[in-house]
Formats: sequence, structure tokens, C-alpha cells
Amino acid sequence: MLETAKNILLILSALFPIVNPLGGSPVFLALTREYPAAARRTLARQVAMNSFFLLIASFLIGTHILNFFGISIPVVQVGGGLVVISNGWAMLKQKETPDRGPEMQRKVNLEDIFRNAFYPLTLPLTVGPGSISVAITLGANLPHHLGPNLLAILATLIGSALVAVSIFVCYGFADRLAAIVGESGMGIILRLSSFLLVCIGVQIMWNGVSALLHTLHVA
Repeated sequence: MLETAKNILLILSALFPIVNPLGGSPVFLALTREYPAAARRTLARQVAMNSFFLLIASFLIGTHILNFFGISIPVVQVGGGLVVISNGWAMLKQKETPDRGPEMQRKVNLEDIFRNAFYPLTLPLTVGPGSISVAITLGANLPHHLGPNLLAILATLIGSALVAVSIFVCYGFADRLAAIVGESGMGIILRLSSFLLVCIGVQIMWNGVSALLHTLHVA
């Protein structure tokens, strides 16, 4: 059990700073501004569930999928970094729109709400290429013996579930954070978060490029 607890802490310490649900909550709120609070919390729950399953899939079968298609982790980092840069740049340039009020919120269709639940809200804004590459790397180091492997899988499930719960709490109650900070404060946080998202994308892409250049140099 001690080893399982260590693995859970390892997963949390590796994934939570990259997923960063607290920093992503202003972005989530900006993209769901026109949704009612109840629908936003339902969407946050869906994003959290999507993130959980995406992380578990990355842990358990991510390495096998990449090997099947002949894709390396640095290539995933380069491609994913470009997607993150694109999304961050789009949010950085978008103009602020005032709150549309309850009369507009009532017209929002649930199908329209959940259409964006996976892309872009789950991938790449919440669980992006950085999180996926870390999860794949951790999954590649899982023990292959039955007993330790089962404990490692249990730690993976618990750690991913804790990350998903933090996503739901931060996203589902982002409007309360906005009420505390204020509209101008949320605007500042959104711009900073968007800029940091671009920087994170550049860093992820550079990590992949550096790894690829290193293999080329060695060859």
C-alpha cells in the first residue's frame, strides 16, 4: 500500500501542474460565458470525465498506440504544441464580449454545449499533449509483473480520478471565482492564461523538436 501511495503522489505531482485546472478555469469560463450555471457545471463534469478516460488511456495503451502507428513521443509533442499555440493565440486575440444575460442563456441548446466538451475543452485545453506525453511516459514504466502491475494500475486510476475531481471543482465553480475577482480581473487573468498557454505550447513543441534534433545528431 505504501508503494501505491507513492505512485499516486507521483502521478499527482507530475500531472496536476501541467493540467493546471485552476489556471484553466478562466479560459473555460470565457468559452462558456453564454451558458447557464447549471449547464456549465454539467459540461465541467463531462470535461472531467473525458479527461479521466483520456489520461487512463494514455497511461495504459498510449505507448502501444504510438508504436502501432510508428509515432514517437517527441512527434506528439511537436504536433500537440502547435495545436496548443493555435488555441492560445486565438483566445489571446479574441475580443471581450459582455455577458449576454439570462435571455440569451436560455436559448443555448444542450447539444451545442456538449459539442465542444471533448474538443477543444478536454483536448487540448485541459489534457493537452504535455499531459498525454507525461502519462504515456509514466505508463511505459509500469511494472509488467501481475501483482505490482495491478497496484500500479490502481494508483493510476486513483491519481487520474483525483485530477478529474480537481478539474470539475475548478471548472464547475469558475463563475464563483469570477464573482470574487470581478469582470476586469477575469479579463486580465484570461489574457495572462492565454499568453501562458501560447508559451506552454512553444515549450512543448520545443521539447519535441529538441528531442528530434538530438536523435538526428546522435545518428
